[in-house]
Amino acid sequence: MKSSKPPFETTTLWDFPTQNYGSRPHGDNKFRGVTPAFIIWNLLQRYTNEGDLVVDPMCGSGTTIDVAKELNRHVIGYDIAPYRDDIIQNDARNIPLKDNSVDFVFIDSPYSNNIEYSDHPADIGKISCEREEFFDELDKVAKEIHRILKYGKAMAWLIGDHWRKKSGFIPVGFKLYQILLKYFKTIDIICIVRRHQRSNTPIWHERAKKFNFYLRGFKYLFIMKKLKADS
Repeated sequence: MKSSKPPFETTTLWDFPTQNYGSRPHGDNKFRGVTPAFIIWNLLQRYTNEGDLVVDPMCGSGTTIDVAKELNRHVIGYDIAPYRDDIIQNDARNIPLKDNSVDFVFIDSPYSNNIEYSDHPADIGKISCEREEFFDELDKVAKEIHRILKYGKAMAWLIGDHWRKKSGFIPVGFKLYQILLKYFKTIDIICIVRRHQRSNTPIWHERAKKFNFYLRGFKYLFIMKKLKADS
């Protein structure tokens, strides 16, 4: 029988064998690029209280909404191509909320154009991380998150690195972190073990050995805080 809640994480290495916890769904585990629900649960336990406003600018299949509601947080989920009715259609580069109005922001963004998230032409996930434009657009999202977040409050950004045979390794996480440092102070950096990715198969492990490359085994979770301008 599944536990009604995930473990409360106390180290910087988070691992959980399934996308969901408990008996109720949190998001759709069939959704491509679905966020593990335990990540959001742990973040909300540490950085929010009941009644706080939580925002997810790239809400995907709605995992943040489901976890936040279960924990009695107010929540707004946006996505450029809404997956379900309670997700508001919106571009994360222009969030329709007032300055300094949000208690916590979580975002699980594309890290290149490796997944077909939607047919929307403005989807950042259609831009390859091999192009500097990709990081310019993530910068716009980071700036908006900073604008809507209250002073002293936290945000968390989940992202992975990228490898392709043609272009090799691209440190997407490091490049995003440099962007975030322009707007936020670091609380901590968490390593999230990747599970259930399509490359975690015997044939891909054999290819990694034969052609001397590494399969992606983790994602970064950057946890940052908005400081006052004079801090």
